[in-house]
Amino acid sequence: MKIVTSLSFQGQCREALEFYAKVLGGKVTAAFPFGDGPPDMPVDPKYKDWLMHGWLEVGDQAIMGADMPPEFAPNIDKPKNGFDVAYHTDDVAKGKAVFDALAEGGKVVMPFAETFWSPGYGSLIDRFGIPWMVNTMPAQAWKPGG
Repeated sequence: MKIVTSLSFQGQCREALEFYAKVLGGKVTAAFPFGDGPPDMPVDPKYKDWLMHGWLEVGDQAIMGADMPPEFAPNIDKPKNGFDVAYHTDDVAKGKAVFDALAEGGKVVMPFAETFWSPGYGSLIDRFGIPWMVNTMPAQAWKPGG
């Protein structure tokens, strides 16, 4: 069993999944545009290159994505709210590098720094409007400020 987050975009799904693949070390294994759908599927020509389904594999994890025309998702243009994609690592330097890459062109919400629960944590909204948390899992003997 696998629980996978599916992210919605407005024409940037392919770009976003390719960016995440580069940052996270994954591979886009599916990218099906609306224009490749069944011939009887009505698609506005302006959406033919938008992705109906995208799949990114990162190790044993995955992120799904799709471009959502407003007629399918009336609130697609609103800020994403109520979820974050969370990236966890055991390596502070790796966490900082992923955080910095995801934050490029986006908005840092909480700068990457030590917290009372982690040697490195930060949150951001990436350039595609997707909220992220990057968290470093502490070693068993880790103590804040130590």
